[in-house]
Amino acid sequence: TMRFSMSGNHPYHKTCYKERFHPKCDVCKQFIPTNMNGLIEYRAHPFWLQKYCPSHEVDGTPRCCSCERMEPRESRYVLLDDGRKLCLECLDSAVMDTNECQPLYLEIQEFYEGLNMKVEQQVPLLLVERQALNEAMEGEKTGHHHLPETRGLCLSEEQTVSTILRRPRMTGNKIMEMITEPYRLTRRCEVTAILILYGLPRLLTGSILAHEMMHAWLRLKGYRTLTPDIEEGICQVLAHLWIESEIMAGSGSNAASTSSSSSSSTSSKKGGRSQFERKLGDFFKHQIESDTSVAYGDGFRAGNRVVQQYGLKRTLEHIRLTGTLPF
Repeated sequence: TMRFSMSGNHPYHKTCYKERFHPKCDVCKQFIPTNMNGLIEYRAHPFWLQKYCPSHEVDGTPRCCSCERMEPRESRYVLLDDGRKLCLECLDSAVMDTNECQPLYLEIQEFYEGLNMKVEQQVPLLLVERQALNEAMEGEKTGHHHLPETRGLCLSEEQTVSTILRRPRMTGNKIMEMITEPYRLTRRCEVTAILILYGLPRLLTGSILAHEMMHAWLRLKGYRTLTPDIEEGICQVLAHLWIESEIMAGSGSNAASTSSSSSSSTSSKKGGRSQFERKLGDFFKHQIESDTSVAYGDGFRAGNRVVQQYGLKRTLEHIRLTGTLPF
């Protein structure tokens, strides 16, 4: 006797039914197992909707440090020299050395200029490894960082920073042979440098840069010391504005990359952005909007509401005079 399962009015063999309707794990490609109560229980990423067995949250399955998707068994993510893992789609537009980041820096300077917030001073932008970022952070007298991982930094002290000189070489799926050089920061103004973690996609690198540029702008304009929620919040508002402007720019049918055609893989291979890069822009925007931390998340949402209501210029003027957001 054959066993059948029904779906709607259609009978299926048990095995066919399972093949057709039982969810498979996006990581190990096996059927997602049932839990103690005989129910199929899986985890799903809130944005990518990737489905996976609950066990992968504890079995050491790596996530991409940029898009947070879990590494499927059959496709190996790239291992950066500091232990971060990067999926191949994020790697496709990753910014890998200080030189490669300069066209993007110019775009963001132009973006600030377009908001009537030109930064007059020449602040060096350096791409660094995680270790160098942590050391620089310890060298700063003040600094409040609440992210689980710091990915960018606006420096005010004189120190020597190890920067990435040339795109690291890949051997198999590992990043090897980092070519770095010491860079001595001297203090010509309130800000000595902006540091960004290497190896992140252009859109993420850009949003971190837009955030750090805002820290620089506030310091260079002589703003008082602000509470973390006000300062990080308004810096996130700028990161969010930039990402939005990039999503808008990229939504044309074949929007080639913005003004600078020299930035390596921006308008890569296919003319305009890959479908994935568009989705990635939406993800980074979603991440800023749904951040749960007090300084970055609540701070952003409060700052964003006020900027929507009064505009950026009036909001900043109010912050400058009172150190608080307007009501």
